[in-house]
Amino acid sequence: MNFESFPALDAIPRIRAAFTRRIPEIDVCVEREEALARLKVPLSQARTALGFERMLFATAEQVHGNIVQEVTEKSELPIAGADGLLTTQPGICLGIYVADCAAVYLADRLGRGMALVHSGKKGTELGIAPRAAEALCRTAGIQPSDLVAQISPCIRPPCYERDFASEIVRQLQDFGVGEVHDCGVCTACRNDLYYSYRLEKGRTGRMLALMALLPEPAAARA
Repeated sequence: MNFESFPALDAIPRIRAAFTRRIPEIDVCVEREEALARLKVPLSQARTALGFERMLFATAEQVHGNIVQEVTEKSELPIAGADGLLTTQPGICLGIYVADCAAVYLADRLGRGMALVHSGKKGTELGIAPRAAEALCRTAGIQPSDLVAQISPCIRPPCYERDFASEIVRQLQDFGVGEVHDCGVCTACRNDLYYSYRLEKGRTGRMLALMALLPEPAAARA
């Protein structure tokens, strides 16, 4: 399947994360909702390939704000008004759609909880990434130093006038996050691999950031 993963997240027990890429054979030169409709089947196939098909799939409304909400099996989906999701419950897959904005992955290094955030220019100005880190620490009963953060491909200078990825890194480091990783890839520079809202003037598809908290192995529970 057409997705990538990140070594820093791959190393964490019980956490599985991925980031889908452009699917060249699907025409997405349409408005957002139609583009997502055309991508629905391949994105569902990506979740299946990752072993997420039987998990609760939680997404957010994504309004370019700084609201972070906890997801449980009783949550009403998609989460209204939110741009960040967190959970400490196994068997839940979080999803965030992006096309130039960054997906920020946050995970406890021992797999006790995770968060996934949509952070573009506005969300970064509102500090949604450290806000999500704080909420995850509070909910999971952990410290900022226990967290590992990963920033996805997103638009960057010179294709964009603001380097919000570097701002996210600084915000998370200032909060005390133990590890902050940035892939350093620009979505507009690599339009062959990723969708770019700015380069394609709003008529394009979306990448899907995915992160799931896997159940604890039976042997570990015994």
